[in-house]
Amino acid sequence: MIALRAHSRGGPEVLVVERAPIPAPAPGEVLIEVHAAAITFDELTWDETWVRDGVDRTPTIPSHEVSGVVAAAGPDVTDIAVGDQVYGLIPFDRDGAAAEYVAVPADCLAARPTTCSHVQSAALPLAGLTAWQALVDHAAVQPGERVLVHGGAGGVGALTIQLAARLGADVTTTVRSDVADLMAELGAATVIDTRTVQFDGPGAKYDVVIDTIGGQTLERSFEVLWPGGRLVTLSAPPPPGKADEFDVDATFFIVTPDRAQLAQLADLVDAAGMQIAIAGTFPLEDGRAAFESGQRTHRAPGKTVLIVRD
Repeated sequence: MIALRAHSRGGPEVLVVERAPIPAPAPGEVLIEVHAAAITFDELTWDETWVRDGVDRTPTIPSHEVSGVVAAAGPDVTDIAVGDQVYGLIPFDRDGAAAEYVAVPADCLAARPTTCSHVQSAALPLAGLTAWQALVDHAAVQPGERVLVHGGAGGVGALTIQLAARLGADVTTTVRSDVADLMAELGAATVIDTRTVQFDGPGAKYDVVIDTIGGQTLERSFEVLWPGGRLVTLSAPPPPGKADEFDVDATFFIVTPDRAQLAQLADLVDAAGMQIAIAGTFPLEDGRAAFESGQRTHRAPGKTVLIVRD
């Protein structure tokens, strides 16, 4: 098969398109004929991309969000069949989907949304699961609560806004671009352009903050929470002692594959018309250029997706 691989640790410059063996599905796995694979620019900086249990695993294939068709099933797989159209999130310490085929644990996959293309389906798993796990599993958002989403123009932020609104929250988001109309369309009642307005100005108080940015944004977010509020950060663990200082709960987590949640997300997309933003698409042969596009100063909102098959 044709695959995008890296033989040594580095950035986009180490990626090459070359022939690689088609993987064989192990027990509990299926072989996916990949149609589209979404990339995360930071994945080339993750330890899991390069090592497993301290052992180098190069050559490695990036891209951990996949949409495609089941080509074969390994032993012990009884609930997914050859020909099923599926999507999912591949564990980060495995080879990804920037290839014509990928072997994936069956419990990391679900039927893909029927109203979307493979490109849109591939762009949903990581951002959608992150939004779901942040809002439902960790923040337990309730109807009527005030929720602040930092970085609403990003792939995770955009889906977090939509899901929070569908949970009945009063959503505010921060951005650093001229996308206020789009954020309102997604469900944000208030849009703060932090180029001109401080999100922690007088009177700013929320029940929940979802932080996709980190740094000083994370530090300042504690001050805008009501006592007993919840802060969920996706960038780094919260500073020690900060949550106790402000009498709030603060959580850092890394998204994990979850079949039931993938199925619920697909149902939401089909029933509620949730938007999945696509920043750009590249053919698999231009995979290196796709990763290099993350270095641009101005990028469109949404995910970057590799098209493997039409």
